Amino acid sequence: MDVSLTLWVLTIVGLAALISVDFFIGRKPHDVSVKEAGIWTVVWVALAGLFGLGLLVFGGGRPAGEFFAGFITEKSLSVDNLFVFVLIMAKFAVPSKYQHRVLLIGVLIALVLRAGFIAAGAAIIASFSWVFYLFGAFLIWTAWKLIQEARSGGDDEEEFEESKLLKAAQRRFGVADRYHGTRLWIRQNGKRVMTPMLLVMLAIGTTDILFALDSIPAIFGLTKDPYIVFTANAFALMGLRQLYFLIGGLLKKLVHLSYGLSVILGFIGVKLTLHALHESGVDVPEISIPVSLGVICAVLAVTTVTSLIAARKQAEAEEVQDQYDDATKDRVNA
Repeated sequence: MDVSLTLWVLTIVGLAALISVDFFIGRKPHDVSVKEAGIWTVVWVALAGLFGLGLLVFGGGRPAGEFFAGFITEKSLSVDNLFVFVLIMAKFAVPSKYQHRVLLIGVLIALVLRAGFIAAGAAIIASFSWVFYLFGAFLIWTAWKLIQEARSGGDDEEEFEESKLLKAAQRRFGVADRYHGTRLWIRQNGKRVMTPMLLVMLAIGTTDILFALDSIPAIFGLTKDPYIVFTANAFALMGLRQLYFLIGGLLKKLVHLSYGLSVILGFIGVKLTLHALHESGVDVPEISIPVSLGVICAVLAVTTVTSLIAARKQAEAEEVQDQYDDATKDRVNA
């Protein structure tokens, strides 16, 4: 898809305007209700849908299909970020009324950093077609790692550990001992220091780099167009804040999410490998975008259903165990 500089500028300005509206509406610190989160989630998904339809009308079916496949993939991979966001919020004891502001700025930092990854990825792909072998192998390895982590149950009771960058920032500037509203810097004992608000924003934004290491190669496996890669990431990330408040309580019920994500990453890794072989002159079939979109949606649907069924069975088992324990206590007391 041939994208002019004017279209790039208009797209970035449009996204900035949407983000500004979001910021203006939610500028006053408050606890985000499920209703508010639900409305904004629908808004961002609808905007992504309209953008995809615009690509369909002006660019054709292929760019639109690549955008929707990329958006759904990035959205599903971003849900995994929410687990870490929960850990970060707990680590820094962020008051609930400030969490919306923290996520807004944190996600903006993440989007800027991802833009750098996307630009670098596009430049590497344009110069070295063999990089698809590396991307494919990396995604397949990441998929296997996700399965191993899910089977070991190593994510339980995990705690967020600050990166060297965050620790260096704390040593260099110092951090206030408490939150001061939404202020990012204050004067303390005559010295200008960061507030915990700024530190947690940096934690949210920079931690996303780890997720970008697999999500960026994944979407490049669906499209090589930097414009589609960037816009799919932007729409997926900007709706992530509302999703945090909307399904935060449901995250623990998505017990099979890691398995679903591993299947998606492995599938895209195979797709990339086949594409690399095809580019090298090997006569192998390639996986089309409609097939990719269908597989991604099917995996997510099955994962969600099986997760909810498993969570319900677990809750029923715990209820039966509680009833048994209560009955045992009653007999002992009698």
